[in-house]
Amino acid sequence: MISRENFIFIVGYEGNTAVVDGAMKRRYASLSTAELAEEGLFKAALSSALYSGRAEELEQVLAIYNGKTELKLSSVEDLKRIFGVFEVPAGIGKVMVV
Repeated sequence: MISRENFIFIVGYEGNTAVVDGAMKRRYASLSTAELAEEGLFKAALSSALYSGRAEELEQVLAIYNGKTELKLSSVEDLKRIFGVFEVPAGIGKVMVV
């Protein structure tokens, strides 16, 4: 399984290889889900919440997002659609940090 630090900073895929933003990972990997959201890193925060598997973290990201943006979303599912992150991917064989 891919690590949390790699998953939250995935920028794309090449086959079964996850492509990770190395600069963002180095700078922000130690932040909690809420801290990522407070920094405005909503995709990373959503990914972190999904990785944790805790519904309350997903709701927390949604609440912070709605508090910081003009576009108010009504559900975590809307948040997932906006950022294109739905689950922790299975079958990642390698990680390429760029």
